[in-house]
Amino acid sequence: MSAARNPLIKHHRRLGALAAELERLRKTLPRRERVLVGFAQAVRVAAAASLGYFGALGLGLQPGFWAAITAISVTQSSFAEVRNSSRDQFIGAIFGGLIGIGAALLGHDHYWAYIVAVMLGTMFCWACNLGAAGRISGITTTIIMLVPHQGSFLQFALFRLGEVTLGALAALLVTLLYEALERHLFPDASS
Repeated sequence: MSAARNPLIKHHRRLGALAAELERLRKTLPRRERVLVGFAQAVRVAAAASLGYFGALGLGLQPGFWAAITAISVTQSSFAEVRNSSRDQFIGAIFGGLIGIGAALLGHDHYWAYIVAVMLGTMFCWACNLGAAGRISGITTTIIMLVPHQGSFLQFALFRLGEVTLGALAALLVTLLYEALERHLFPDASS
């Protein structure tokens, strides 16, 4: 293993250990604090979903629920987490859309074309060290190939990508506003 990769692996392991410790600490919070944290997260998720949904409808991207679903799935408790999750959503949607379109055009309605497309998207994302994007690629391929729609596969894929982008942007915006409000209301809180 190269010397440059070794620190990256150690760093990744330390981040994993910190994430596990954070999750353990969250579970030790008293019930009242867990409910308050859960309420704050629920408000953040609902605001991001609403912004994504109505943003998509405002831009004529019907039915708009893909933007809400994306906003819900990427909304986390920090901007860095939302940014990373949004990146994975966007990259996965691009790969899944392109592979889904290709498989739909080449394989038509054959189920084996769908399976091969899901596998290719997942393997490609993993080869690029984007495992989370691989899941999204498979989901997007599934949406492109199995969800009934009108119009071309290309049009459907572009609308899906547009809604993913809107949902991710909504989650990022809500998280930025939420963190700014939190700093304003609780300036002495350590972060």
